[in-house]
Amino acid sequence: MELKLMMEKLGAPQTHLGLKNMIKEVDEDLDSKLSFREFLLIFRKAAAGELQESGLHVLARLSEIDVSTEGVKGAKSFFEAKVQAINVSSRFEEEIKAEQEERKKQAEEMKQRKAAFKELQSTFK
Repeated sequence: MELKLMMEKLGAPQTHLGLKNMIKEVDEDLDSKLSFREFLLIFRKAAAGELQESGLHVLARLSEIDVSTEGVKGAKSFFEAKVQAINVSSRFEEEIKAEQEERKKQAEEMKQRKAAFKELQSTFK
């Protein structure tokens, strides 16, 4: 079903029999399913020119990206988003550390006040 939906979204719908033939062409473990490794095999075979003129050939051709025309803007935005996420998490970690330091400081002050109170209290006994 996933392969069927993908082919439809790529604008190359296939019949049930066509889908079975596509799977059979790269099904190394003969389980009639496409593993991730077998999915990648489609593109390896397409690059080597080993695919028959079938739905797999169409799939490989439709999902091909020409970097010279498309550029690397997708990769650039991906890495920029990663850097931003890391920076946000770093700021978040810094805020957490600051809160922890503040709590330690407050706990130490409380401890000192209690000690001062006990000392003062002992003078009245």
